[in-house]
Amino acid sequence: MTEQVPIPTPSGNRIDPPLVNLPINTHDRGFYDGFSRSVTIPSKIIVSLIIMWAIFFPVSANETLSAANNTIIATFSGWYVYLIAALMLTMLVLAIIPQSGSLRIGNPGEKPEFGRFSWFAMLFGAGIGIGMLTYSTGEPLSHWQNNPDIIRGTLEPLSQEAVRPAYIYTFLHWGLAAWGSYGLVGLAIGYVAYRRNLPLTIRSALAPLFGKVMSGGFGHIVDIVAVVATILGVAVTMGIGVEQFVAGLYRLGLGDWLLDAEGSSTPAAIIISLVLLVGASTISALSGVGKGIKWLSNINMGLSFALLLLFAIVGAGFFGFELLGVALYDYLRNLPQLAFTLFSSDGSAVGDALVRWQLDWSVFYWAWWIAFAPFVGMFIARISRGRTVREFVLGVLLVPSLMCFVWMTLVGGTAIDLELSGVADGAIVGAAMSDQLYATLAVLLDPAIAGIVSGLVVILLMTYLITSADSAILIVNTINGAGETEGQRRRHILFWGTALAFMVGSMLIIGGIDAIRITMIIGALPFSVVVALMAIAIVKAIVFDIIRKRQGVPCTAEACEEWDPAQ
Repeated sequence: MTEQVPIPTPSGNRIDPPLVNLPINTHDRGFYDGFSRSVTIPSKIIVSLIIMWAIFFPVSANETLSAANNTIIATFSGWYVYLIAALMLTMLVLAIIPQSGSLRIGNPGEKPEFGRFSWFAMLFGAGIGIGMLTYSTGEPLSHWQNNPDIIRGTLEPLSQEAVRPAYIYTFLHWGLAAWGSYGLVGLAIGYVAYRRNLPLTIRSALAPLFGKVMSGGFGHIVDIVAVVATILGVAVTMGIGVEQFVAGLYRLGLGDWLLDAEGSSTPAAIIISLVLLVGASTISALSGVGKGIKWLSNINMGLSFALLLLFAIVGAGFFGFELLGVALYDYLRNLPQLAFTLFSSDGSAVGDALVRWQLDWSVFYWAWWIAFAPFVGMFIARISRGRTVREFVLGVLLVPSLMCFVWMTLVGGTAIDLELSGVADGAIVGAAMSDQLYATLAVLLDPAIAGIVSGLVVILLMTYLITSADSAILIVNTINGAGETEGQRRRHILFWGTALAFMVGSMLIIGGIDAIRITMIIGALPFSVVVALMAIAIVKAIVFDIIRKRQGVPCTAEACEEWDPAQ
């Protein structure tokens, strides 16, 4: 790391300049050249132990995860609910206030590295593109069959009246909550990295609160927690994607060996898919963010728009767009209440069912977004230099959220319309979630055309999986490298690619996607504390920079180098 001259403390009542130097020790030779061994080695050990536990002690792993699902997750459900609500509120306030919104993530006048289209494409592709392909049909259909209103008995499942509430809860999970979590982490990191020249890593986001303490052991722990959360969060995404990838291959007629008697992916199908997908993602990661990931993200966006256009024209396009408008109104009107709603058991069957629904859906999502936040947040920070806080917040919150909503209403709306009209006759609702998108295409299109489009969905899913995996590998290496991108990266990229494949494969084989979900929710808990501290830190950093601007004190590293405190 390059040493900088300490900034003198000004006299009088003026506020001090910000911290512009956060040294982190990295190794300067050998296998760990350019890496912080205090972060990299413990991270590798923890992830390896989780993998070995799942492989060599599958029965114990399943029993432990089941017990944790009924105790730890339920105990901290309120923490997850209120934290996500606070993150959304913090982001919106920072964008609305003129003084904070006009601050730039970088030096004054600095231009963004990527154009808006590529920026939006990378935001969406690396964020939740995989989930869109599974949950665009799966989630609206699930909430159409069961949601809090249906549990209370005020609505009939699978009825016309149950459609609007189904989309309220779908938008609740895939809208501002997800992108508020990602955006806050990205803003907290990018703001101090590009304005103050601090390392592009998780610990730097807490420097406005704890100062140079983050250079030592406390900072190491923060980065280790972030690496483990990232691997677990991406493992859930990869697990969901692999199941849908296998279901697509089965739909394309590649053999009965892909699925077992219960319709789940066989171990052989999981292993072969992971070798293909993680192998391709590792190759892409070796090419870097400016080449492989950008190229794949643009392909993702193009194929996604083509698929959406198909549903808009051939599917229930009018119904979907009408549903989009109504659902947006319902979502925004109910968001303040739903964001702070925490169901509690009153001893009745209805009360217990409401608590179980929130744990299975909302709490799972809130933990998933938090576990995914170090990866997506770091990635967003890395591609967002030069944008203002307002542009960053509105771009990160609104554009990907709207894309998710369009997916949910056009694709999911088509599936619901086919079921409501009786055309599907239960073929879509009765399919496994990983197969519901393919089932919708099979009902909607002629068999030959449905096969071609299903093949395109498999390709799109594959590119999303590759993009997410290679982005995660690069981000993990960036955290381990104290924010730097130089040094011996190749061998470590291979390690994390292999670890990710073993994590997903072992968990899918021992207990299916539920095993990964529970592990991820527990793993997200320590990082949720870090995210809460990040929210406080970024608010403090921005407020203090506003004060510095008023007092004529520099608030960027570039300005600090030229500043004379005696002036």
